[in-house]
Amino acid sequence: MHTMADVTTPVSPRKQRGNHAWATVLAACVGQFLVVLDVSVVNVALPSMRIDLDMSAAGLQWVLNAYSIAFAGFMLLGGRTADMYGRKRMFLTGLGLFTAASLAGGLAQEDWQILAARAAQGLGAAVLAPATLTLLTGAVPEGPARTKVIGTWMAVGAGGGAAGGLIGGVLTDLLSWRWVLLINVPVGALVLLGSALVLAEGRSDERRRIDFLGAVLVTTGLAAVAYGIVQTEQAGWTAARTLTPLLGGAAVLVAFVAVEARSAEPLMPLRVFRARAVASANVATFVIGSASFGMWYFMTVYAQTVLGYTPLKAGLALLPTSVAVVLGSKCAPLIMDRVGAKNLALIGTAVAAAGFGWQSTMTTDGTYLTEICLPGLLMMAGTGLAATPLASLAISGVAPGESGLVSGLVGTSRTMGGALGLAVLSTVAASRTAGGTGPEELTAGYALAFRTAAVVLLGGLLLMALWLPRHRSTTR
Repeated sequence: MHTMADVTTPVSPRKQRGNHAWATVLAACVGQFLVVLDVSVVNVALPSMRIDLDMSAAGLQWVLNAYSIAFAGFMLLGGRTADMYGRKRMFLTGLGLFTAASLAGGLAQEDWQILAARAAQGLGAAVLAPATLTLLTGAVPEGPARTKVIGTWMAVGAGGGAAGGLIGGVLTDLLSWRWVLLINVPVGALVLLGSALVLAEGRSDERRRIDFLGAVLVTTGLAAVAYGIVQTEQAGWTAARTLTPLLGGAAVLVAFVAVEARSAEPLMPLRVFRARAVASANVATFVIGSASFGMWYFMTVYAQTVLGYTPLKAGLALLPTSVAVVLGSKCAPLIMDRVGAKNLALIGTAVAAAGFGWQSTMTTDGTYLTEICLPGLLMMAGTGLAATPLASLAISGVAPGESGLVSGLVGTSRTMGGALGLAVLSTVAASRTAGGTGPEELTAGYALAFRTAAVVLLGGLLLMALWLPRHRSTTR
């Protein structure tokens, strides 16, 4: 919703709407940058964090997964609350929780404290992230202008994920691992103040009750499945401590679907999946996220444990890939106008798959150019090119009262795909190393993880070719 200028003011309504739209885009992009940054910024700080807090290898992985699972599991709830209670209100609520949790994590003295803080960060991000996209769609009408703004939003988000390695490396080397979390505090406080002053409120006229049961079921189910996958590293797929959370999580997810199908006011109305664009784009986003999210984790760990890079050097080594994903996302709207959303998603996924295949040839003594830089450019440029058309397809033609829901669904697909993908790929790598910690064993494990990700992307390419609609639908 836009605030129209009074007839007595010298500021024209068009200029006022333009200024409001500019402020909205800026706030939404900064919020998106922060939540995506914190998915990856801790990667290069993990070795230092492990020593300082005496954490296990499995505990380190849960520093990532505690954030990602809470983020993905509650994002549907966050999207629905933005529709019901107002985009601005939920943007400020999510950002406030995210900032407070960042402070708690930076001050943590025990491993359980950092994990709890990361989960709280993820919950704040789950409220904040859908509100950022609904702020944009509320400020900019559907058409080329919205596509361009979504491209900018995607580029900033991709830049947040990509810049995490560099920012984390600089802060860890120059200050401490704690600053990869504490840096969010002053930034979050400034954005909170500015957003409270300049953002306009907007919400759906329809008021519903919140489906807390659905939110608890989907989060519990996804977390249990991810935990079960992680257990396979040490116990294997047939052990009770693996099968119990896997089967239990699957049962809870089935219960979630049953509850949503019968609920008068569901968290995730299953009818949204009747729209081919929504269903296919979200599945494709899940697949790409499952393959690409682990790239930052494996590359930063490979650079430090095998190639001997410092945290700062590891962050600098990934800087070109950071630029590539931003450029890919930013150029996507221009290319999409010429080749179409579906074709661009296919092209981007194929480029990313080629990069992952190249990366799977990594060795213990290769050069930076061939072991990190060039394959990284392909992986991330392709991912950036594919992300924007998929997001555009998913939200095109969505009813105003459900824009937050579908925005949250897109984020859930991407983030949950990443969390489960990291768990699976880590298990794949561990199965290859067979407990070995030498450079050769570690490299072989990482290479197998990248090879697996390439195969997943090729499967996603086939799925998108058969399922994605060629043209965006403008009606539901």
